[in-house]
Amino acid sequence: MGCAPSIHVSQSGVIYCRDSDESNSPHQTTTISQGTATLHGLFIKTDAADSIPSVLAYQSRQQPPPSAGPRRKERREPGASARARATRCCGVEAETQTQTSNASASTTEVQIGPMRLTQDPIQVLLIFAKEDNQSDGFWWACDRAGYRCNIARTPESALECFLDKHQEIIVIDHRNSRYFDAEDICRSIRATKPSEHTVILAVVPRASADQEETSVLPLLNAGFDRQFMENSSITACYNELVQIEHGEVRSQFKLRACNAVFTALDHCQEAIEITSEDHVIQYVNPAFERMMGYHKGELIGKELTELPKSDKNCADLLDTINTFIKRGKEWQGVYYARRKSGDSIQQHVKITPVIGQGGKIRHVVSLKRLHDASENNKQVSYSYHDEKYTGDNYQSESHSFKCKNRRKDSIDVKSITSQSSDAPGLQTRRYSSMARIHSMTIEAPITKVINIINAAQENSPITVAEALDRVLEILRTTELYSPQLGTKDEDPHTNDLVGGLMTDGLRRLSGNEYVFSKNMNLSHSHLSVPNTISDVPPCIAQLLDNEESWDFNIFELEAVTNKRPLVHLGLKIFARFGVSEVLNCSEATLRAWLQVIEANYHSSNSYHNSTHAADVLHATAFFLGKERVKGSLDHLDEVAALIAATIHDVDHPGRTNSFLCNAGSELAVLYNDTAVLESHHTALAFQLTTKDSKCNIFKNIDRNHYRTLRQAIIDMVLATEMTKHFEHVNKFVNSINKPMASEETSSHSEGSSCDCTANIKNFPDNQTLIKRMMIKCADVANPCRPLELCIEWAGRISEEYFAQTDEEKRQGLPVVMPVFDRNTCSIPKSQISFIDYFITDMFDAWDAFAHLPVLMQHLANNYKHWKTLDELKCKSLRLPPENNN
Repeated sequence: MGCAPSIHVSQSGVIYCRDSDESNSPHQTTTISQGTATLHGLFIKTDAADSIPSVLAYQSRQQPPPSAGPRRKERREPGASARARATRCCGVEAETQTQTSNASASTTEVQIGPMRLTQDPIQVLLIFAKEDNQSDGFWWACDRAGYRCNIARTPESALECFLDKHQEIIVIDHRNSRYFDAEDICRSIRATKPSEHTVILAVVPRASADQEETSVLPLLNAGFDRQFMENSSITACYNELVQIEHGEVRSQFKLRACNAVFTALDHCQEAIEITSEDHVIQYVNPAFERMMGYHKGELIGKELTELPKSDKNCADLLDTINTFIKRGKEWQGVYYARRKSGDSIQQHVKITPVIGQGGKIRHVVSLKRLHDASENNKQVSYSYHDEKYTGDNYQSESHSFKCKNRRKDSIDVKSITSQSSDAPGLQTRRYSSMARIHSMTIEAPITKVINIINAAQENSPITVAEALDRVLEILRTTELYSPQLGTKDEDPHTNDLVGGLMTDGLRRLSGNEYVFSKNMNLSHSHLSVPNTISDVPPCIAQLLDNEESWDFNIFELEAVTNKRPLVHLGLKIFARFGVSEVLNCSEATLRAWLQVIEANYHSSNSYHNSTHAADVLHATAFFLGKERVKGSLDHLDEVAALIAATIHDVDHPGRTNSFLCNAGSELAVLYNDTAVLESHHTALAFQLTTKDSKCNIFKNIDRNHYRTLRQAIIDMVLATEMTKHFEHVNKFVNSINKPMASEETSSHSEGSSCDCTANIKNFPDNQTLIKRMMIKCADVANPCRPLELCIEWAGRISEEYFAQTDEEKRQGLPVVMPVFDRNTCSIPKSQISFIDYFITDMFDAWDAFAHLPVLMQHLANNYKHWKTLDELKCKSLRLPPENNN
């Protein structure tokens, strides 16, 4: 069927329309008579029939026939007098539906940040002085793409049509200057406001093969965005237009949407300032102008450093803010600003960096509002930055303690008591009780932290509030310091190590009970009298001469003492630290005590025997000799540490806590499956010590010293229990390492010396953390020993774990560490996992405090050894002899 075009009657010119029944061209001769316009198949009554429009609006959807190209049409030029009589623009549109269409002029959804936009069908303006295959090609391309298309023939009609329609794409014929100057038309359009979001395309003649292609710069300077080499192919024109739509037009559409954002900023009640990464002011809204007394023309383009500053801020506040911004973090707090009049005003400021080109911070957005200091008396104060940044002038942002629906599990007392109730008496009693709870002064530190976070949520964005909800959930758990492991497939060695060392079993008790192979009530009368320190055989004495060295070989001492090195090494170390003098006991008592303790270590254990105890004692003594450790602890602390190291694994059965809990052992029942072995070690050690006066090293010290010493020993031995490993390490880092590093930095910048150890002595809690960290590191220092010693210890602990796995299988118990199967286990992998998960971070922290370069070098060498074996698929302690060549 025929399709009637849409016609826009404008200034003088020739009307072209498409008649699908008679012509394949979009341009069809039309006869217009006074008062009427006769089109093929359509009669239009118009007041402007005597004027011939030069702008055509095509909204037809009929496809061109599959011929080589549009046929040229006949033209009928109207008289010049008719054109001259046209003095105004009239619009007449006639539309009818077609039955076929390649593209529908539908809207498109576009996303810009969180903003969702709807883009109307693209409008295209073709500016061609005469119709030809090129103009037809663009027409059919618009038809295929579903664009709305207008054609203008003169510069005047082109500008008029653009101001009326605001087309997104303009195509100007730049092939022949005989009819009009394409660059002049482009400049006239660019001079209008709507053109800033329009893409203008120049159609240029195709260069011959021997002709050099001309530069595009003159076109760009005239205001064109692109050039199109003459090509009447509909597909070529279609591809060009679609690329422009998805490129420049889509980008311009997003930019145009920013006008809505700027309108919102202009009407926002909070003062807003946007600066570049170099602190050059790029935008301020009217609220900022009113607050500061400036006009935006006085601010935009200036650096913040050019504006006067208030002298009420702390000197390093700006540095603090800049540090936050450079790290890509938001800063929020109270800041004093100076108005144009010279007055200082207190503002609550939120400064947010914005990532831009190249993934770098390109803008900084500041939201400012006047701070009401009177709110501090009514509301809970908080700030995202530490109070030290603002000094005496610090006043944190305050927020009312309100309950918001968007917060889960964060209801406070005041919000509850303010709710209405049908029972006034009940509400009065509830209010009284809640008020008393709210005013209680026995708040725990974690409660204070949670309250601060609750307050911070009040005026926070939804995303921040939800993140803080997650923080609260984590803080309400008990395992704050234990990292979460991945699946067993990711690292089975690490998972099994953690399962065996950091848990108390699977809590599945069986009918089997583990029975100690040793008699824990060993009688002292059966013990041989130990040698005095002066009666030590020369071979032992010669070895002990080197006991102050970290590379001391404990296995050589084990060999010459018939697996009883603890007494000999203990006597030497205790004498060096004056333990007898501190405890006011004789050397004979001390010898007897060491003999009793060593006798209750199981020599049948491959690892947890008196050699291990002697090794831990040696490491503890070595650490106590380091300057910073020595300066941080009292003499009584040193004695407690040496005793704790000596007894820390006494009567160890060679099985883990998890094994004892799963086996339903008497000890697990006695200690409620919690720190079973560590509790037993300390309890038994004190029982053995106080049972017989001959070995009671505490019998001559006063009660207060004894209680202090006993508490310190118990605390250190319990610290060796691995379920609290990460708690102890993290507390040490946060309470010792970080403050000390900060003090050292400050002292260096001020040119003064820093007595960090004196500060630690003033805080008993810090001394406790140091003692815990010291014995923990001494207990697992094997990876930091010389390579040969490290390898021997690795073989011994592996054998003990193998034996446990064997027994678990025999007794039908849960296998706690399946990777420690003697037939399949890779010892290098187990050592790598242990070092990665437990050792590296702990010794980094301890080294930062005690300065242990020799240990750290051994650790690196040993780790390299295990990695080499693992890479070579070797599962044993050393490479086979044939691989050593």
